Amino acid sequence: MAKAVDAAKLPDKLRVRPGARIVLREPAARATHGWRKADAERALERNRHELGALQYRMYAGGHHALLVVLQAMDTAGKDSTIRHVMTAFNPQGCTVHAFKAPNDLERQYDYLWRAHRCVPPRGSIAVFNRSHYEDVLVVRVSQLAPRAVWQRRYRHINEFERLLADCDTRVVKIFLHVSKAEQKRRLEERLEDPKKHWKWDAADLDKRRQWRDYMQAYQAVLTRCSTAHAPWYAVPADRKWFRNFAVSQILLNELRALAPKLPKVELDPDSYRIF
Repeated sequence: MAKAVDAAKLPDKLRVRPGARIVLREPAARATHGWRKADAERALERNRHELGALQYRMYAGGHHALLVVLQAMDTAGKDSTIRHVMTAFNPQGCTVHAFKAPNDLERQYDYLWRAHRCVPPRGSIAVFNRSHYEDVLVVRVSQLAPRAVWQRRYRHINEFERLLADCDTRVVKIFLHVSKAEQKRRLEERLEDPKKHWKWDAADLDKRRQWRDYMQAYQAVLTRCSTAHAPWYAVPADRKWFRNFAVSQILLNELRALAPKLPKVELDPDSYRIF
């Protein structure tokens, strides 16, 4: 087995370079970059501990916000990633928003309105389970809007994320890359295990039949919307243990870069007595 990529350097391997033309290949979804399961699980536990400490400082300092966008094909593990990684954060300073088809209220506004209203305030973290990118993914593949409409949305989204960055919100976007073969196995598992029947949705088969179109749509998103101020990371998701570790390491690097600090307080503890 190849030598494992250093944990701190792993996100750099997974980051999509601005302007790079991305092609999503099946073998890449199974990559582990030399990591073994036991080592990755131990690293995940260490990362969760540090993530919690960093969030504490960010919440107290109130200078920055972090927006984490999760996008993926069905069964790639968005919910599972939230459960295994985001539980590092205190719920008081972290919210999760799931974006489904727009409701009647949301359709009365521009398509970015519902995303913007869920952006975290300074000091907080928000996780988007699906996001504003649905408007250049499902809208494109299912032809819910003319080509001219969704084509200009790449520019809108880049400008929206530039606005957030300029206002001290770090935007981190993670694509969980699952292979078609692994998706088949996980869908079959949902049919075979009664405890997972509740996860079954026949509509997932429609999207599976559109796999090639979705891969093209995701490739366009990664190619056109990964920027220095709001990078995309393509995380291999066939192996759940590596997916969880990789996402935790990406968030750890991003929060370390923000370098959150506790606020300076003019306080002389010796001047108080508590009875």
